[in-house]
Amino acid sequence: MFSKRAVTRVATSTPSSTLTRPFSSAQFLQRAPALSDVQPNNAEPFDKKQKDFRDNLAAQSKKQREAERSSRSTTPAKSSSSMSSSVVPDNAVTMQASEGLGSLSTATGEAARQQDDASNKKKPGTGRLSNLIYGTEEGREMDRDIERSFSQVLARGKYVHSIVFHEVKPDKVDEYVDLVSGWYPKVASNPENKVHLVGSWRTEVGDCDTFVHIWEYQRYEGYHASLHNIQNHPEFADFDKKLKKLIENKKTSLMQEFRFWPTTPPRQLGGVFELRSYTLHPGNLLEWETHWQKGLAARREVMEGVGAWFVQIGDLNTVHHLWQFADLEERRARREQSWSVPGWGETVHRTVPLIQTMKSRIMVPMPWSPIA
Repeated sequence: MFSKRAVTRVATSTPSSTLTRPFSSAQFLQRAPALSDVQPNNAEPFDKKQKDFRDNLAAQSKKQREAERSSRSTTPAKSSSSMSSSVVPDNAVTMQASEGLGSLSTATGEAARQQDDASNKKKPGTGRLSNLIYGTEEGREMDRDIERSFSQVLARGKYVHSIVFHEVKPDKVDEYVDLVSGWYPKVASNPENKVHLVGSWRTEVGDCDTFVHIWEYQRYEGYHASLHNIQNHPEFADFDKKLKKLIENKKTSLMQEFRFWPTTPPRQLGGVFELRSYTLHPGNLLEWETHWQKGLAARREVMEGVGAWFVQIGDLNTVHHLWQFADLEERRARREQSWSVPGWGETVHRTVPLIQTMKSRIMVPMPWSPIA
């Protein structure tokens, strides 16, 4: 069964007429989208679409909360303490809609984190390091974090994401777009595949002619089942054979979301995207999460976040942040504006020493991308 989030993705994705495009080769190749296609000085319509998206998301969340309240009212009442620990505050959605750009899911993500932390707590002094840390609360929390895996401490746990990089031969770009446009939407629209396409983009600044695709699965079990089902599809072998002739290189990593930054549902705001990739010094992921949870509160006031993930299989110690802007000029203005927001400077000061290398890619969405 798919979650409510999965249903939302299917309902708001590309219309079905584009999802059922025949796999056979088209008579005319689709032209790959380019940065020049993005209309400059487009901040005002971008902001309006963004506001409409947030308002709609807030309304849906409010409706869901009201339905849950109605359902609870028909069941035996629980103690007030147990209910207060499991219900997201009434003002959470209002905060998401009013605290500025990029605040779509922060409140609910933090509520999930607090709930997970509560379920994972142990009795003081029972950790293997408790005798060395003298039983302080800070020490006990460190002990708990050490004894739990990163996925328990950092991730939401419900979803696994793959990020796929295709380095396409320069003279094969349009042919690649035509091939993938007939296969990826078909894969994503088939419920039996148990996978959702977060988005597809072409890199225009950075690793040019590199295409980036992010997929979402229901945990690793879902990933394995999806892989098995897709690769046993009767048309997969033909697709894979053609794809190998069009690309120079393919790289895949499996990731999980940070709990404080859930991936946005499908939306069509327009503009450009920036994928910022950081390779951290080993052992610093927990510290990165701590500082960025505070930093996002500052950034969301001026910038629109799409999602943040850390790699668990593949390029280890790598973190990806995905942002969306009206255009490159608006990106410059928003990034400069971040420095005037209290808390952002401290986040930069504390996270820069954790980084080994970093990379930025400016990307444009593909026509079939649910997030565009």
